[in-house]
Amino acid sequence: MPRRWMALAASLGLAGAAALPLRAQIAVQNQGYLPYSDAPINYRSEKLSDPVALLQERLDRGQVSLSYDADHGYLRSVLKLLNIPVDSQTLVFSKTSFQYPRISPEHPRALYYNDDVYVGSVHTGKAIEVVSFDPMQGAIFYLLDEHRVEKPVFQRAELDCTQCHIAGGTRGIPGVLLRSVYPSTDGNLLPGAPSFITDQQSPWAQRWGGWYVSGSLAAASMGNAAVADAPGAGSLAQADSAPAKLQALGQRFDGAAYLAPGSDQVALMVLAHQTQMHNLITLTNYRTRLALYALAQRSDTGRPTGAVPPLDALPPATQRQIERPAEQLLRYLLFSNETPLGGLDARAIIAASPFAREFAERGPRDSQGRSLRDFDLSKRLFRYPCSYLIYSSDFDALPEPAKGYVYHRLLQVLSGQDPSTDFSGLSTADRQAILSILLQTKAGLPQEWLDYARAHRLSVTASPPSLARRGP
Repeated sequence: MPRRWMALAASLGLAGAAALPLRAQIAVQNQGYLPYSDAPINYRSEKLSDPVALLQERLDRGQVSLSYDADHGYLRSVLKLLNIPVDSQTLVFSKTSFQYPRISPEHPRALYYNDDVYVGSVHTGKAIEVVSFDPMQGAIFYLLDEHRVEKPVFQRAELDCTQCHIAGGTRGIPGVLLRSVYPSTDGNLLPGAPSFITDQQSPWAQRWGGWYVSGSLAAASMGNAAVADAPGAGSLAQADSAPAKLQALGQRFDGAAYLAPGSDQVALMVLAHQTQMHNLITLTNYRTRLALYALAQRSDTGRPTGAVPPLDALPPATQRQIERPAEQLLRYLLFSNETPLGGLDARAIIAASPFAREFAERGPRDSQGRSLRDFDLSKRLFRYPCSYLIYSSDFDALPEPAKGYVYHRLLQVLSGQDPSTDFSGLSTADRQAILSILLQTKAGLPQEWLDYARAHRLSVTASPPSLARRGP
């Protein structure tokens, strides 16, 4: 991919190829070098169990079919079959997709998502762009040709997408990211201007550049704005210290042309959390498998033998390779150093956000009716700051001993054994509530958790672990 187009990597990691047309892109999906192609990751494996791969199997067997409509092509049908709410819609007008010529403030790209899948749609676009998370392999990239055919097929488009989506913003693994950029009034990225990766710790003043934002938080962000007079490429050499001035853009798009009328601010906040949470789960998965594989290669047999030993039985260097990403995952899971909201009107925000209401309804809930999906939206994003992705098949598929490490550290924090300032955002009441919710709703908790609950007479009502979907 030409370097100048690599700068236009997709804002959300949705099909990031830019230089090749759709058919050519799909044609080269299995050519050239791709990181993580070799053992033990085998990223190019076709043995996938991500939601899109499973949907394609159902399509192939004739169990379901994709419907086409004149206004939105296959989009509505794709969202319905993948259980993605229309109310998750966010709109990005910066030209940060391989279909960049068709994106502008008048025709922003629409993004939709649930806990496992991200879908991008462009006005009169050639393809629907999809990222679907496999429990073992992480982000898998697909394209669905928007031309009406008898049997539409999701085609894997790995090589061109991963050139942009195995990068620092994705933590070096195939992943997704939310970019904030300085756009001009036509949606082009300002040459030489800084860009930012948005997550739950990002300052509000650096969020959502190039995005439309429906709601009160837009005023504190870079959203709904552009650089009115784009200077020449050489004039922003000092952009990091003196960024270009953004001016209000106004809503230039026709809301009636989209499945939902705007770009939900709550959906954007959840998206910022979820994208990097997905990346950290994949990072921990990959690093653990790579560390254990390297250790096995140094053994006499050259391959693993028997069960994975406990973490403290591994060589110190291997322990560190596993603990570092797992500790990062734990801290992000518990919203360590989350940027505060500053006292917003939570009732008004929830009343204006169909996404917020639908998201919270998906539970599960403990005996007191509490859920990790409950919003706060006054001082912080969630009322009980522990990521709902702890229920995901991606989290359940974390290999040992990394998963055991995360659970052990999580219990240390929630039980008060770790009172360090890194978790100062969690009050005693927060910790007790999260612990209770997990004991009653999270299947497959380790014996250590069950012993703790028994010793402290805490209710445990979660069902035994179900068989997790597994990749190769």
